[in-house]
Amino acid sequence: MIILVINCGSSSIKYQLLDMKSDDVYDLIAKGIVEKIGLESGIFQYKPSKGEKIVRELPVPDHKVGMKLVLDALTDPEHGVLASIDDIEAVGHRIVQGADYFSGSALVDEDVLKKIEICCDFAPLHNPAHLLGIRAVQHVIPDVPQVVTFDTAFHQTMPQYAYMYALPYEYYEKYHVRRYGAHGTSHQFVSQKGAKMCGLDINNSKIITCHIGNGSSVTAVLNGKCVDTSMGFTPLEGMIMGTRCGNIDANVVPYIMKKENLTPDQMTEVMNKKSGFLGLSGKTSDARDMDELANAGDPKAKLVLKKLTYDLIKNIGQYIAVMNGVDLIVFTGGIGEHNSRLRRRVCENFTYLGLKFDYEANTAWGEDTIISMPDSPVKVALVTTDEELVIARDTMHIVNSLED
Repeated sequence: MIILVINCGSSSIKYQLLDMKSDDVYDLIAKGIVEKIGLESGIFQYKPSKGEKIVRELPVPDHKVGMKLVLDALTDPEHGVLASIDDIEAVGHRIVQGADYFSGSALVDEDVLKKIEICCDFAPLHNPAHLLGIRAVQHVIPDVPQVVTFDTAFHQTMPQYAYMYALPYEYYEKYHVRRYGAHGTSHQFVSQKGAKMCGLDINNSKIITCHIGNGSSVTAVLNGKCVDTSMGFTPLEGMIMGTRCGNIDANVVPYIMKKENLTPDQMTEVMNKKSGFLGLSGKTSDARDMDELANAGDPKAKLVLKKLTYDLIKNIGQYIAVMNGVDLIVFTGGIGEHNSRLRRRVCENFTYLGLKFDYEANTAWGEDTIISMPDSPVKVALVTTDEELVIARDTMHIVNSLED
């Protein structure tokens, strides 16, 4: 089954075209990413499995433009891998927020779309982008079935005391106000993959997974199940991120609104789109650009990177306490897989656990690597995530069940 997997992030579109024969037997036909969406200059990457990578720098003002770039590349007469868009048999999408409506993947219909739209309130940077991707595919290939896989599904195993806020209980009953988490597809995949790499029994393990990118979250995985995660009601909660502020005193919100005469929607935009790396530095939301600025001596860029490191250390530390120990710490995501300095600075804070860090192995760049010493009681691994494979598997099963 030829499946196009679309993974829309807040500022990116990752995509893969796969020929799925079974869960573990498949061919990757092409893949790529559209990055820096909404910034002055975007980056488009396309790599067919039997061809050279194509990289273009060009403005990508929104996700709709990004989706058109993807579909055009796949059918390009010179570099494409499909004779026609009609060759695509199914499309799978990553959806950040499914709230209480979804505990697993689902076939797209109007009812599903309405519920995803309702959940836009909980994931204002992501769910609208996902809907744009789904609608764009419906417009180009309307007869192709689409499946959605939810980032929140893996976190449904959190105990109530972990996902509830200490607000009046009626707000939970009336408005579904609780912690949902995000990046669940990634956390599930890398916890299982990391356990295999390190020879751990996933069903008898304490694993902390760190998905660090433009959006970042940390998850405590006990015996293969999520027991807590750093994101909350929306992906705003938790660590500093590309444009999101992460944890702040809630009273800061009405205080700034009064001082700046802001509406709720305007304040939401400040916290989600004008804060984080961008807000503190005043220059960029991109971690690679931040590294360059810091290396050039920019004091605010240095502050951003120190805060990112500090937030990550705090989150790992609290989950070590929650699980009464840790067997494995996993780094994944765009920053987690490609920033050796961040990994080193974080892990040097856990030597009290007996963690023995492998500085040489840590030079790995985007490649599955154990970065702790063989005799370290706490294992550390760089694990490349593959949310797209998880989505493709679910898409294949759901579409095949339709035919059955």
